[in-house]
Amino acid sequence: MQLSNDEIRRYSRHLILPEVGLAGQKKIKATSVLCIGAGGLGSPIAMYLAAAGIGKLGIVDFDTVDFSNLQRQILHTDADVGRPKAQSAKETIAGINPHCEVVIHNTRISSDTALELIRSYDIVVDGTDNFPTRYLTNDACVLLKKPNVYGSIFRFEGQASVFAPHLGGPCYRCLYPEPPPPGMVPSCAEGGVLGVLPGIIGCIQATEILKLAIGKGTSLVGRLLLFNALDMKFRELKLRRDPQCPVCGEHPTIKELIDYEQFCGIAPKPAVTQDNPDEVTVLEMKRALDNPTLGVKVIDVREPDEYEIAKVDGVPLLPLSQIQQRFTELDPNQQYYISCKVGVRSMDALNFLRQQGFKYLKSVKGGITAWSEEIDSKVPRY
Repeated sequence: MQLSNDEIRRYSRHLILPEVGLAGQKKIKATSVLCIGAGGLGSPIAMYLAAAGIGKLGIVDFDTVDFSNLQRQILHTDADVGRPKAQSAKETIAGINPHCEVVIHNTRISSDTALELIRSYDIVVDGTDNFPTRYLTNDACVLLKKPNVYGSIFRFEGQASVFAPHLGGPCYRCLYPEPPPPGMVPSCAEGGVLGVLPGIIGCIQATEILKLAIGKGTSLVGRLLLFNALDMKFRELKLRRDPQCPVCGEHPTIKELIDYEQFCGIAPKPAVTQDNPDEVTVLEMKRALDNPTLGVKVIDVREPDEYEIAKVDGVPLLPLSQIQQRFTELDPNQQYYISCKVGVRSMDALNFLRQQGFKYLKSVKGGITAWSEEIDSKVPRY
């Protein structure tokens, strides 16, 4: 595979590195990478790989761009809001390096599609934010003997590794044999994330991919790199392959892809949305606030910083993080509507209070986000 004169000029700073040189740059050009996710991690990964000269870059993402993405997902701009992320990513990458072939897969990766998607690429990079897709990606890569360049982020912390049993290291299941219980780990939408954090972790992932492509340096195979942005500290853990691992161990029991939603304890969504008897709508919440004679009180279980961003007049704050210590402030014979951001933490609060003997509880479906969309657009969405 030859480089054109334009490519030689473009990659000149690579070419003068003895560890890369002309031979290494040709290897980079000959490498294909499948990037699963075009969000916070996928953005720096895709942009730097394209700039570095990766020959073929596959982008898997079925989502559309939202305003809340723009704080960290630098592949996308204001003009892309509402558009498919995969298409937005392709256009951005084309502007960075027209020599990089971009193949978009505007679809959700699943047990039915993963092997077919991954088979035609040399390296897979995991830029996802949910456990079913992480386990699916891991198992597919192990079965196909493809390096899985892993990264994850939350709030101010991130981690990265390269899972590649065929190169002598462990897989993701060796590190995390079982997923956490559903709802135990908040999403970035619930817990937040520092905007630059995915840039740092994504660049580490991109670095590992380039090293794999040229076959130089010491990779993160067998190592987990941990980063804390608040303390500006890196730590490293050594990882070992688990001989009992069900997918890469000595006697594997997983020899084909499974139902990963079920494995992670996530119940399938019903074909027809049914009303939850423990939920009320924001219209019912408004009716309760407008008519005190109904005898219903509304409480907000978000955190103080969120309450400062957006709140509904007349709704007091009782953070979920404090509810175990402060639930005695509430009347167990009172009827309460419990609200949060989107309806997840309010249901957690409902379940806890019910265990304490409270009987008259409802969770507000959609939380303050639904209130902003359906009742009062002056309340900010965040």
